[in-house]
Amino acid sequence: MVMRPWTFYVQSSKTISNESKMDDPLAQIVGMLQPGAPFSKCVTGSGPWRVRRTQSPNPYYVAVLKGSLRYRDHKSGEVNVNAGDFILIPSAQDFMMLSEAPSADNDMVIDPVILPGGGYRVGSVDGPVEMRALVGYCVFQSDDATLLSSLLPELVVVRGEHRLAMLMHLLGDEAMGSKPGRKVVLQHLLEVLLIEALRSSGEVGHKPGLLRGMSDERLAMAIRGMHTRPERSWTVAELAREAALSRSGFHERFQTAVGMAPMEYLTAWRLALAKSLLRKREASVGEIARRVGYRSASAFSVAFTRDVGVTPARYARETIAPLHGMAAEEFEGAIA
Repeated sequence: MVMRPWTFYVQSSKTISNESKMDDPLAQIVGMLQPGAPFSKCVTGSGPWRVRRTQSPNPYYVAVLKGSLRYRDHKSGEVNVNAGDFILIPSAQDFMMLSEAPSADNDMVIDPVILPGGGYRVGSVDGPVEMRALVGYCVFQSDDATLLSSLLPELVVVRGEHRLAMLMHLLGDEAMGSKPGRKVVLQHLLEVLLIEALRSSGEVGHKPGLLRGMSDERLAMAIRGMHTRPERSWTVAELAREAALSRSGFHERFQTAVGMAPMEYLTAWRLALAKSLLRKREASVGEIARRVGYRSASAFSVAFTRDVGVTPARYARETIAPLHGMAAEEFEGAIA
């Protein structure tokens, strides 16, 4: 599946309750991505500077607390990020951060200066602080991260949402600490952060993805049905009825909005859900097959093996523990 990049702008975010998370496809996907092990640092800038990052595929986020900076990549172009703004790049590959002031190649920062009191400085070490931001990485620990994150935007820009900056502060404090329960707190904070950033009734653009599908009220009914009742023997005709559309109209509309056919999406979701259940090792293969919509364990095993390459039983036995993210020393230098 090839998903085209698109940028998602948000003016405000919505509060996520525990109840809504249970039947909200976006919340389910973020939870199944298993975001964890973030590293958050405070970065200050003065004068002209620019930083380029190419090595990390991990989700990257920035909350600008003072001043402004510019974000640039070859897909989204250049975006101004001002105080109070938040940006999220679910798959950070090749991008640049630049000072608001014009900069040149000789202003490129190779190794940011580590300040005595903590944090990092880019640009002039002795100049006045013109920009302050909290930046960091997290890791999607699910082995379905490629599929699930492909349903998210390439770039999210949230304007003027103070609550996200507060979440970033909490993430930074928790990441630097060593209190009991740290890992669990970090994962839940990250889930809230990602959901708050992604959920919106704002403009979602014209590129395909889950958010565009969920912004269509009729398609959203069908998508919620697939997520809340994966055990049902769905057909395209039944999903079309959920959306109050004709069969052909629904199929075309879903393909255009989400970027894949309805049954392709349903199969991908069922198998992602099955993997999550197998990793938990709390149910038999037969029970999991029933929960995700297969009439028999054998039919489920055939479909699972065809997609994953191993049987469900072997997958459950051999699944390794989730990744713990980058070591702290690997994060140093990757802060902008």
